[in-house]
Amino acid sequence: MPEAQPSIEGVRGFRAAGVQSGIKKSGALDFALIVSDRPCSASGVFTTSYVKAAPVLVDMEHLSLRAGSIRAVVTNSGCANACTGQQGMDNARQMARLTADKIDCAEQDVLVLSTGVIGVQLPMDKIERGINLALDTPEDDWFAAARAIMTTDTRPKMASVTVTTSSGQSYRIAGICKGAGMIAPNMATMLSVVVTDAQLTPEQTRSALKAAAKISYNCIVVDGDTSTNDTVFLLANGASGAAPQSETDLAQFQEALDTVCTKLAQDVVRDGEGVTKFITVRVEGAPDDAAARQIANTVAISPLVKTAFYGNDANWGRILMAAGRAGVPFDQNRVSLWFAPGEAFEEPLQLVADGMPLNYSETQATAIISQPSVGILLNCGAGAGAATVWTCDFSHEYVSINADYRT
Repeated sequence: MPEAQPSIEGVRGFRAAGVQSGIKKSGALDFALIVSDRPCSASGVFTTSYVKAAPVLVDMEHLSLRAGSIRAVVTNSGCANACTGQQGMDNARQMARLTADKIDCAEQDVLVLSTGVIGVQLPMDKIERGINLALDTPEDDWFAAARAIMTTDTRPKMASVTVTTSSGQSYRIAGICKGAGMIAPNMATMLSVVVTDAQLTPEQTRSALKAAAKISYNCIVVDGDTSTNDTVFLLANGASGAAPQSETDLAQFQEALDTVCTKLAQDVVRDGEGVTKFITVRVEGAPDDAAARQIANTVAISPLVKTAFYGNDANWGRILMAAGRAGVPFDQNRVSLWFAPGEAFEEPLQLVADGMPLNYSETQATAIISQPSVGILLNCGAGAGAATVWTCDFSHEYVSINADYRT
């Protein structure tokens, strides 16, 4: 499978636009629309928070009714439409209805996304303006759409892969994503829309997206918080004529989808608020994969681990501390720990063996964790379970960004 490209040249049957509707006081792009020229099979994964934004609730309802006929995803940034009561629900539905009226489909065939400040009602006059502007934009502009859904992101996030099947047919999978803060591995962890011109059933999109999310969006941490609006969609319109149905072709589609989703998820961490380091946490030797994921998540979320990495302090004791409170039993006398530069765990430096520190070079350890990309490998000596989670450091800038987010 080729690497995902950080751009989108177009996906057959889909058109994307990003415009300025006036929601953001800065005048930045703040409204995106993705439209398919034919009905799509679609699925979504959503925040597990008990405080769900109005668009999340509306989308869950629409997908339960019309998962085989979705035509569009409409997104605003600058206002989350969360904790907004019945008016917020009415506004989310009106956002779908205004779009549906313009593209001649049912209201339930439109999915809606919102991101921004919680507790503020959508300015529906600006929402309508955004819909009209987006539909009047003749260009297919995924870059503008990716920019328009950003909040504290510093750059747009895009990925695409082209796949050729065993029969010689080709299709594309492409996606955009936003997220920089309020990121934790508790599906989902941001807003993301992934589309493909392959032909799939709603059940196939649901199964594929769930599997992809498990190893991508559910494996990232910036700050340990899960948003009220977290949503990821997969839409398949079949415009390429390629219909992966054999076991081999479906496995190929899954691999390609995993590639796109992993690229987008990792981009979120790399662009995390105030981030200076991208950290790969690999846990092996756990009782099972779920236990390994639990340990890795705990290490990845730990403020003490994250601040140590920001300060270039090779304080490995904080990693063992976090692993020990993850709720997974293991024998501390069998634990081993390595640091490695980069993401491939090449030339690792072992710091701990059998639960005790080795006579390693502190200078070498400091040099490794001073790199912009660092790997942590922890072996618990308790089984065959393994998992990887991507996280980042905590910097002064993270505090500055979130201390005055509304101002």
